[in-house]
Amino acid sequence: MSKKKQVIWDGNVRDAALTILLTVDKSQAYSNLLLHQTIEKYKIDAKDRGLLTELTYGTLQHKLTLDYYLEPFIRGKVDIWVRWLLRMSLYQMQYLTRIPAHAAVNEAVEIAKRRGHKGIASMVNGILRSILREGVRSTDLIEDANERLAVETSHPQWLVDRWVESYGYDKTREMLLENNIAPLQTVRVNTTKATVEQVLTTLEREGVKARRSEYIPECLHLESGQAARTGAFRNGLITIQDESSMLPAKVLNPQPGMKVLDMCAAPGGKTTHLAEVMRNEGSILATDLHPKKLDLIEENVARLGLDIIETAPLDGRKAASFLQKEDYDAILVDAPCSGLGVMRRKPDIKYTKREEDLESLQTIQLSILNNAVQLLKQDGRLVYSTCTVDRSENEGTVQAFLKEHPEMNLVPIENLPTQLEAKQQDGMLQVFPQDIGSDGFFVAAFVKKGASN
Repeated sequence: MSKKKQVIWDGNVRDAALTILLTVDKSQAYSNLLLHQTIEKYKIDAKDRGLLTELTYGTLQHKLTLDYYLEPFIRGKVDIWVRWLLRMSLYQMQYLTRIPAHAAVNEAVEIAKRRGHKGIASMVNGILRSILREGVRSTDLIEDANERLAVETSHPQWLVDRWVESYGYDKTREMLLENNIAPLQTVRVNTTKATVEQVLTTLEREGVKARRSEYIPECLHLESGQAARTGAFRNGLITIQDESSMLPAKVLNPQPGMKVLDMCAAPGGKTTHLAEVMRNEGSILATDLHPKKLDLIEENVARLGLDIIETAPLDGRKAASFLQKEDYDAILVDAPCSGLGVMRRKPDIKYTKREEDLESLQTIQLSILNNAVQLLKQDGRLVYSTCTVDRSENEGTVQAFLKEHPEMNLVPIENLPTQLEAKQQDGMLQVFPQDIGSDGFFVAAFVKKGASN
């Protein structure tokens, strides 16, 4: 048995990354949250933040590929922390050209000495130096195409099989490769406070390089700097949000003065976008199952200076029992989902999701949609969205919903970026990560039949 000790930040980036990776593995914690907490708690400077993020995300993103490479060199069972140390070190050797391979090996040996003993350090040294001499084996040795694709891109094979069956091999391959690319940070301009040009000027003064998106007018792409550390963020001029997450508010397109319901609202990114689209005129009720999460919405609302949003703890599956029927002009159901579209920023999802997890989600989503229908006015608009890529979960839910509710019409999606208009099919839009360099996302729009129908 090796001797382990609790490691805290002592200036060693690799040790900190290893601690995060072990915690993700043992506790199934979200890597993005752990990384953020580590950086904030220990006030890690910009240079070390970059390497810490690269080592954590990179090792997670390529975990299965690294295991395939390591397998011929490992004899017998090794402790879990040693395996993660080998993965992280091999990631540096295979993917990071700016770090000399011998430096990665030396750092790994030193960590093995501190966390274990000389015997483990010797084993780590032997494995990594053998790889340096012999190289890693080719994935061409894998005969099955889906299995090879799964190993090459480090995705579970059940998911690769599922996506290939739904979307074809080529589109799936593009998606898997895109999932391993670090996302560019995007922000949404609060158009009730400033124009896009004004925010660009403000960010430039703060030393942040940003550019307009070519898809959504109020979206900016940040090429340097951290949005959360800017005055523009603190003063409520911007919200950090992935570009595809801006689609639901654009598609629902509520008008100023309307009464709107956001049924799964936390942490409030889409709720506040709705208020900005409405020019802060009208009313929005933002509900969520978890009362503590409503605090996040209220923090965002206060920071952005929006005053038409009220919050309430409410289970969307029971909402029609507590709210007035047919009282809302427009409703957004950004439903709890499998989250298979956000693997770029949460790579650990690839290894924690199970195929059987997906089956129960449609029941929850349909229950929330069933309540939304009762609360929607005649001729009112309903938008259903998820941050996942799964034909059965997304399109299957839409078809089951329409079958149960003949009073709802699936309608062509309006107000889309021009580049996405042609991609919608039968009133539904599946955005793949490779389409606009965003998270994978799904959106569908409905209108409730009424006097005009």
